[in-house]
Formats: sequence, structure tokens, C-alpha cells
Amino acid sequence: QTWTNGINEASKMALLAWEKETGIELVQINGQRRYGGPPPGWVGGPPPAGTEVYIARLPQDIYENTLIPLFESVGKLYEFRLMMTFSGLNRGFAYARYASRHDAQSAIAAFHRFQLRQGCAIVVCWSTQKRELVVSGLDASMSQWELEVTLHMVTEGIRSVTLHASPSQKEAKLAVLKYRSHEAAALAKKALMEGNLRLGEAKMRVDWLDPQLKQKLQLSEEPSSSWVQGGESPAVPLTLSLQNVLECLDMLCWKHHLRTPLFMTKCVQVNRNGWQRFWYQVAIPGCRVPISGFTWISPGRHGQSQHERAKVVVALHVLRVLGESL
Repeated sequence: QTWTNGINEASKMALLAWEKETGIELVQINGQRRYGGPPPGWVGGPPPAGTEVYIARLPQDIYENTLIPLFESVGKLYEFRLMMTFSGLNRGFAYARYASRHDAQSAIAAFHRFQLRQGCAIVVCWSTQKRELVVSGLDASMSQWELEVTLHMVTEGIRSVTLHASPSQKEAKLAVLKYRSHEAAALAKKALMEGNLRLGEAKMRVDWLDPQLKQKLQLSEEPSSSWVQGGESPAVPLTLSLQNVLECLDMLCWKHHLRTPLFMTKCVQVNRNGWQRFWYQVAIPGCRVPISGFTWISPGRHGQSQHERAKVVVALHVLRVLGESL
């Protein structure tokens, strides 16, 4: 990601000099910059749960050249993640994961309310490790299958999806998404919010799942639910491909005496996080008007082109529109 010129230039240059001097490699993806996970020379698997601390109230012009040496002074770091803005300033918070719970506890004892600079006391506490998101504003007609497939296309590390009637909106649904880790959930939240993704007519809202809402949903009617990964009988296979979706679409068209749809996709915009905006048009011989519009696709994964991934999302939308109209 390219930094905006002229903003906090002195601190940025100091960071680059520190990276060169120490040989430390920082990798920035989706609004966060990471060191380690694992760091060079690490032997064995990742540390157990309960070894990560949350760091808040950071001055926005302070970077890893100050923070990593500071937090390494009390214990061995496995990973350090600093949240970043587009302009190259930090977002005021970070996560440090240690080799042991004892090291993490030492960091809290040493640096909670530590004066990082005059008049700037930082907050250091245990990371809550939230892993559940709530997606509200979904159409009442949203199906479990459509939701799961779309989420699989634009996020990673999803474990389960539960779909509920919204307790606060008539004719609407909400979904609870559980991810394999806090980091995966945080990246998914950012991707879903910044990708301008729409599931139905209204733009959805994505938040961390509030404990009170979670309890309320558990006491309400039984939700539709499935385990997307790691469960016994997933509703949607993780290996869902363009061919699978198109076969469903072809079957629906054949059932109603329509011919195979013809797809056109064109990338018209790429944002700073690598999301691509596609224009699409789908002509179905036998239908008077083609289906057209725009959709956002997350940064690509190996083995599948962006146009192919765009067609999957578009085909899902066409399935829904065509099913309702027929």
C-alpha cells in the first residue's frame, strides 16, 4: 500500500531505516501491518490461547520501530499487528501476541498506563479474542445457501453461519458468523464493510456480536444453521466452484424452458485494498430484459481468476432474481 506523501514523513523515514537496519519484515494486508506470526527463528506451533494483549490509545504517528522493541523488552513476541489508515498513520491500536501467557501478563503489568510520550498514557489489556460477527439488514427472502456461498467467496476462516429473524426489523433477517480466530473475524468485518457488498436490496451492516443480542437470539426461535468448516454435514461445500453454481442456474432455466445464460463481466474499478468492482450483464434467451448491475469482488486467491469469481457472485444473484420472477 502506498503511503500518502507529506503525512508524518519523518516518522515514516525512521521506520524504513529501522527495517533496513534490523532486517525485520513488515507485511501490510487489509489495513493492518504485521510482524511475525511466526517471527524468524521460531520453532514449533503458535502459542496457545490467552497470549495476546490489546494495545490502545497509541499516538497515530508512532510505528513499529518504537513499539516492537518496547513490547519485546518484557517477553518473546510471536506476532505484532498494527492497524493502519490509508494515509499511513496508525489507527490508534495494535495487538501483541507473546510466546507465553506469563510474557503477556508481564506486558500488561509493565505497560498499562505507560507514558509513551508526555501526556500520552497507553492502555494495555488482555485481548478479548472476539470471533463472532452479526450481519443485519438482510432481506427476509435471504436463503442460508446464498448467504454461505457469498461469505465464502469474500471472506476466509469462517466456521459457522446461523440465520435468524431480526428481532428489531420487520421483514428482515440477521446472521451470526463465527470465524476460526479473532484476526480472521476482524479481517472479515473490514472486508464486508469496505467491499460495498450487498445481499438484497438494502445495504447490510456488520458489527461485533453483542453478548446481550447473542443471549436473546439463543432464547428465541430455532435459527437455520450450518457448519461451513469443521462440521459434520456442511450445507455448502467449501470447494464450491463456478461450475456448481452455473449448473444450478442452468437447471432452473431448463425447468422453465429458457436457454443457457450468457455472461459479460468487466472490471471497472480497483480500490486501495485490492477489491475490484465489476460491471456485469447476463442475457437469458427467452427473457426480454438482460440482468445487469455492479458487484465488488475481494482480492484474489490462487487457482481462480477474478472474472470467474465475479461470475460466481453474479450467478448467485441471478439465481435469486430469476427464482423470484418465475
